[in-house]
Amino acid sequence: MQKRRKVGNLLALAVLSALVQRPMHPYEIATALRAWGKDQDMEFKWGSFYTVIRNMDKHRMIEAVESVREGRRPERTVYRITDAGRAELVDWARELVSTPMPEHPRFRAGLSVLAALHPDEAAALLRQRLDLLEDTIRQDREALDAHLREVPRLFLVESEYDLAMRDAEASWLRGLLAELTSGSYPGLDTWRAFHETGEMPAELTELSERTTTPKATAERNNTTTQKASTPTTSSREAD
Repeated sequence: MQKRRKVGNLLALAVLSALVQRPMHPYEIATALRAWGKDQDMEFKWGSFYTVIRNMDKHRMIEAVESVREGRRPERTVYRITDAGRAELVDWARELVSTPMPEHPRFRAGLSVLAALHPDEAAALLRQRLDLLEDTIRQDREALDAHLREVPRLFLVESEYDLAMRDAEASWLRGLLAELTSGSYPGLDTWRAFHETGEMPAELTELSERTTTPKATAERNNTTTQKASTPTTSSREAD
């Protein structure tokens, strides 16, 4: 179940993960998060960093312990994580690890309109994607192997996950390309005819009409409403 959190920005989770190590001032926190690649693990905007820090302080997830000055630089406030902050970190981690949530990759958006492309062009573009993906997989595997020689596996598990997801995508792409190349993909002739004649095949016209009638639309909307009412889709604050 996704909870509504007092500070729901994932940047807050990243800050907690840094301060659990030791007290730091905001500049140190940001430097550490960049060095650890947290901005690659989580989607957040650096522009909201100081707002998130203030909100976390307001809700007593972190607290100021001292102010320090280095040379002529402005005075900086050092923060530490509170007991409430530790509890939030653990609870948030439990939620993210245990509860699948809908995600919307750009590739999925492209696949949803794949029919707009001629099947030969679609196959060529998918092959291009697969080639790039295989290069990325090779580089990521080499980088992961190198990091594992110095960093405990526990702190690289998200990189393992990324690699596994890319491997799975590459495997799926190979299967799809094999069907497109061999001509065994269902409906390939209809797809090709549409692009070569410019006319919508009768079976696709009938399908479009069936799925856009008021009854069909109402059924889809009812299904969407039922999904939206489940506990896992509760809203979360942006900051």
